This record gives sequence, structure tokens and C-alpha cells, in this order.
Amino acid sequence: QVHVVESGGGLVQPGGSLRLSCTVSEFTFSSYSMSWYRQAPGKERELVAGIISATGVTNYAESLKGRFLISRGNMHNTVFLQMNSLKPEDTAVYYCNTVDNYGMDYWGKGTLVTVSS
Repeated sequence: QVHVVESGGGLVQPGGSLRLSCTVSEFTFSSYSMSWYRQAPGKERELVAGIISATGVTNYAESLKGRFLISRGNMHNTVFLQMNSLKPEDTAVYYCNTVDNYGMDYWGKGTLVTVSS
């Protein structure tokens, strides 16, 4: 069974930074892509950023370009989300998603990011 595990959420002041981590626990899992989504209270889940595992090609929500950076880790099936200049409206549960080479997708349980003074 594939387990997707996020970490790194927490409380941060406006203007601060956080780095989220996501790892797929099964070493033999081969991911096509890994992505971050977020869901704020009362809103739909939205794509934050994604990366193609084999090529490193990335895509971002237009409104987040320049503040958020997705990157692959050195460990197999690990991805990070560096979030800078955080705003209260970035408060959300952040979810990691991975899609395998057969098109199946898997989700983590999410990590809460709260931006507040």
C-alpha cells in the first residue's frame, strides 16, 4: 500500500517562510508526478505546484509564482515546497499528491499551515 506523508506545517507570521516535505513511503513506487494542493476553510482544493519526476518540469498556480518553489529531494520520491513571504490567505491544509506511471493518484492526509500574527 502506498503512503504519502507530508510534514513541515505549522504557525508562521505574515512575511515568514515554511518548507513542506512530502515522501512516498514505498521505495519501489515509481511516480510520474508529485504535486502540492491546498484547501482553505470554506474553499475548494486548488493546485499549488507540481513537478514531473523524470524531467523536473514544474508548474505553478499563477498567483503563487515567485513566492512558492517546488523541488525534488535527493531521496527517492521526495518533494519539497518552499513557501516565502507568506500571507494570511495562504492559510490552508496543504496536501501532497502523487500520480504513478499508470495514472493512479495517491494523497496524503495533509499538513496545516496557519499564517497569523
